[in-house]
Amino acid sequence: MKLGKLLISLSACLITGGLGGLFTAQSVDNWYSMLNKPQISPPNWVFGPVWTFLYTLMGIALYIAWLNQKQEERKLPFIFFASQLILNVAWSAVFFGLRSISGGMVVIVCLWIAIVATILQFHKRSKLSAWLLIPYLLWVSFAGLLNFIFLKLN
Repeated sequence: MKLGKLLISLSACLITGGLGGLFTAQSVDNWYSMLNKPQISPPNWVFGPVWTFLYTLMGIALYIAWLNQKQEERKLPFIFFASQLILNVAWSAVFFGLRSISGGMVVIVCLWIAIVATILQFHKRSKLSAWLLIPYLLWVSFAGLLNFIFLKLN
């Protein structure tokens, strides 16, 4: 085990989650609480544990992919991974920070595409690293559905 790479991988993902959480925290108790919510919307307390679990899986996936790539093969998968991390924070910034449901919809579609591209790149290097991202893809798919319903209801 390369402890340094594991710590960097986990930290990158968990810090991303923390940045997204900053945008969420400023709106969840006021603007978000006043929105018409879909019946399938989970209670607010669910999101923290789910996202922490997903960011941890993402960090482990990054670590495994990093170990299973030669130096010259790392660039494209890491670009895709970094892109989806940036889009992940961008969704929180747009949806919660800017309070833009329609903007959030645009960002989450781009995020979903970036996650799929990352999974495909990781799969070429390590099937396990790709599979570890599937729960994330499923949760973002669900979040996209919620975002769409929020858009319709509000």
